[in-house]
Amino acid sequence: MKKLFAKHETIVALILVSLSLIIGLINPTFFTLGNLFDLLKSSVVMGIFGLGALIVIVSGGIDISFTAIAAFSMYVTGQILVGKLIFSGPYRGTILVGFLIASMIGLLLGLINATLISYFRLPTLIVTLGTGSAFRGFMLAFIGTRIITILPDGWVRFSRMALISTTAEDGSPVRLSVAIIMLIATSFLVWLLLKYTLLGRGIYALGGDRVAAERAGFNIPRIQFFIYGLVGFLSGIAGVIHASLIRTANPFDLVGSELTVIAAVVLGGTSITGGRGSVLGTLLGVFLIVVMNNSLILMGVSSYWQKVVIGLIIIFSTGSTAYRAKKKRESRGK
Repeated sequence: MKKLFAKHETIVALILVSLSLIIGLINPTFFTLGNLFDLLKSSVVMGIFGLGALIVIVSGGIDISFTAIAAFSMYVTGQILVGKLIFSGPYRGTILVGFLIASMIGLLLGLINATLISYFRLPTLIVTLGTGSAFRGFMLAFIGTRIITILPDGWVRFSRMALISTTAEDGSPVRLSVAIIMLIATSFLVWLLLKYTLLGRGIYALGGDRVAAERAGFNIPRIQFFIYGLVGFLSGIAGVIHASLIRTANPFDLVGSELTVIAAVVLGGTSITGGRGSVLGTLLGVFLIVVMNNSLILMGVSSYWQKVVIGLIIIFSTGSTAYRAKKKRESRGK
């Protein structure tokens, strides 16, 4: 029991439960099935972003271009499938083609990051800051700025699909979006990668000590290509899900939310300096951020305070992680 409560994930889970109870007492609407389903739906895109950011941060890097990659992949794919770029008419098949095209575009953009970081040994923050701006600028300058309001049929059908469908007390329909399956599947695969594969051990080793990882025989460039390629791949999928759920493909969306995603990952116990982090902690951090944003709206608090809270979360979480690491070093020294 003592070990359980010593884990950062347990602390975050307790905070999440306590906050939910407090919000529910202030506004009982919070615990309605419709609101809980909406919270899960709101967590999908941020959760997928968070899992990608988790892998990067665990490896000792920082990626702030994933939202630009998602917007680029989503918008270009939307333009292709509505017949503006390649096809002469709109594509009427399933959303799977959208996922395939967007994920391949995202993978390509992610590999551009990997090339600059791996071969030129440039700082990850500087590279992703530059490429994120470049990707966004290229999209707006050469592909378009007009919002796509008539999405491909497959995207619309996906947004209407429900994993659970029921009726509220007032007779209104309540649905749990099938998109939650994408988050569950991605979480499971990333968990398997980090916990049970040699590549996952290499990612943790790279974040712990690059020189030691190289001496242990890990191929650092190959690991970095995998990391940033995977982040691009996941970003493309997340972009299509986002467009489908809000029923529009807006080239101005998503960019700017990377700070919130990184805050959620750090809040979940991932060390900002690398070498430590978990899928469970990341998901708990995402849920906590989503609940906090939702609670501020339910309690009538201005959305501007969300940025204040997120900034404080980053400072507190980073400081807490550093303090716990210092205590562990001191206890080992004794």
